[in-house]
Amino acid sequence: MLQHRLDGPENGEPLILGPSVGTSLRVWEPQVAALARTFRVLRFDLPGHGGSPAAAVSSIDDLARMVLEVADARGFGGFHYAGISIGGAIGATLALGHPGRVRSLAMVCSSARFGEPQAWRDRAGLVRAEGTGPLLEATAKRWFAGAPADLPAPLAQALLGDLATADPEGYAACCDALSAYDLRDSLAAIKAPTLIVAGRDDPATPPAHARQLADGIAGATLVELAGAAHLANVDQPGRVTAALLAHLPEVPGMRVRREVLGDAHVDRAIARTTPFTRDFQDFITRYAWGEIWTRPGLDRRTRSCVTLTALVAHGHLEELAMHVRAALRNGLTPDEIGEVLLQSAVYCGVPAANAAFAVAQRVLDEADAGGA
Repeated sequence: MLQHRLDGPENGEPLILGPSVGTSLRVWEPQVAALARTFRVLRFDLPGHGGSPAAAVSSIDDLARMVLEVADARGFGGFHYAGISIGGAIGATLALGHPGRVRSLAMVCSSARFGEPQAWRDRAGLVRAEGTGPLLEATAKRWFAGAPADLPAPLAQALLGDLATADPEGYAACCDALSAYDLRDSLAAIKAPTLIVAGRDDPATPPAHARQLADGIAGATLVELAGAAHLANVDQPGRVTAALLAHLPEVPGMRVRREVLGDAHVDRAIARTTPFTRDFQDFITRYAWGEIWTRPGLDRRTRSCVTLTALVAHGHLEELAMHVRAALRNGLTPDEIGEVLLQSAVYCGVPAANAAFAVAQRVLDEADAGGA
């Protein structure tokens, strides 16, 4: 089985990230933190790369089957997929062969056909004879848009180290698979929502390759990035991350939950999620934040007033502190929060309001001190 790593909440939507040939799963490090906030992210190493042993591979279909083995082992029925170069080819192959499992597809600096087959066979022969050392200098120029002295360190150097230590047979087998890969006549059959990302300075898969993908896959979105070569996600990490986040669907309600409660609170809640509590976390995200807080009948300020009153009435002081912070984020002033608590004193009882004022004062003091 391919070496792989999981990040993100156990109840998150499954997202598989495929690497470029010559790299390891670390190639996705610039994006993992942002993606793993919401998604259950699985990264893998190609055969003979990183921690994966070399294996008999003759086609991209073979690699796609290996990825499905990992997905099955991790209980991923359906999943989102994003891949760089050969990783994107694996994703397109999965989307064609297993359309019921690929919920969305992103192809970064990838192609429907990676040049002439003989060039890949020649590279495979060179690596089998001499290892990957002869490829290092030319590969650095393909992978990164900057001059060698400007390469993003230490990740760029680590990735070049991955190439230097790749198993020659494993690398050559991936070249063999690329030589046989050609989806130009099959693109229209890809039905998954698709994002295509191109680096304008990519000599390996120039923007024309990306445009062919975007033209052939119905409804595909194309993003071209200046200042990006073949590893565009390393050259332009923020822009690739933003494109992926805009493309990938979130659990309904997650965006509103973050906007109202703040990323720090939601990240803590997700980090504390266990197999026992994950269904409840999914329930409150979809129902409370995805269906109630998104209704058009009341604005968020009013919803905060109603929520504060209900929490005072039931004595839920820990939740009250959280929603005082949310009320500030939703635009209520400290004076308006005080008015809500005074109103609650009349209808919910003075002792309840007294405890609520103490909680609210603590939260407001933290906010004044910059702690909220």
